[in-house]
Amino acid sequence: MVTLKDIAERTGVSVNTVSLALRGSPRVGQSTRERILESARALDYMPNHAAQALVKGRNMTVGLLLTDMTSPVLTLVAQKLEIELKAKGYVTLLAASNGDGAEEERALATFRARQVDGVLVYPNHRHELDGIRRLAASGMPVVLLAGKEVEGLDVVGIDEEHGSALAARHMIGLGHRRIGIIDSDRMTGNSEKIEGYRQALGEAGIPVDPALIVGPGGHSIAQGYAAMGALLRLPDPPTAVLSSTDRIAMGGLRWCQEHGISVPGDVSVFGYDNVEYAEAASTPLSSVNYPSDEIARAAASLILERIDHSGETPRRIILQPELVLRSSTGGCPAAS
Repeated sequence: MVTLKDIAERTGVSVNTVSLALRGSPRVGQSTRERILESARALDYMPNHAAQALVKGRNMTVGLLLTDMTSPVLTLVAQKLEIELKAKGYVTLLAASNGDGAEEERALATFRARQVDGVLVYPNHRHELDGIRRLAASGMPVVLLAGKEVEGLDVVGIDEEHGSALAARHMIGLGHRRIGIIDSDRMTGNSEKIEGYRQALGEAGIPVDPALIVGPGGHSIAQGYAAMGALLRLPDPPTAVLSSTDRIAMGGLRWCQEHGISVPGDVSVFGYDNVEYAEAASTPLSSVNYPSDEIARAAASLILERIDHSGETPRRIILQPELVLRSSTGGCPAAS
């Protein structure tokens, strides 16, 4: 393994000068720095991160735990977090719980064993956080990426209840009274989106019909397809359907297309997350925007702050989502 001494001998300078040059110190002149960097490249020098960790007292690594590697919005946030952290010299160690509490515990244990400097977590279940709380209590900086109501932990996320209420209010404003919701989040202890739906209906004096609330049992397109079928086969079907993710909504759009249901002529469909393919759907999908750029910047900033200054009072950074309106939503057929 090439060492600083090897580079020093090749360039005829001291080991300390090599170290300063590789760290970008202004104490080394430009011509000397270029000579040292050229020698480092020629020798295929790789920094000894283990030694650096001993000196700095940190591994320059942040763990990131997702619930689902196939989720477009989560992988987008992961990409943006990796970019934000890399700019600060940190490597991202990625893991997924796959909706399994035991897998979440194993991933957290791996992060701790690898001695990462901090952990960013999309929790598997909003109300079952014992493992995450234990990790934080051990002194590990931890930031949750969901859970507006979580106490005692740092949280960066969006106001999902507000986003759902905005979507429901928009549909009510277009004349819809029979509004369904495909809610795939209850299985993870997240009631925020359905509470926003209930709130908006209550404000408008519209009774909540339990038959219009469907839990598809997951987040896949196929599950959204089946859930839309269950809603639109009702004796008194909805004229508008809200979905807890864009993937669910895409499945619903496909069911409508295959069964001759016009969107939005017969039923309006609203997604959630505003992922890239929402705009490219056969009927461009209206959606609640998930601000992935802002989430990544805020989460990266907070975890790095906690790595530098642990023990601070937990902070809650909750961003407000906005609606992105496209062709999948329109006026109520009965009101047209």
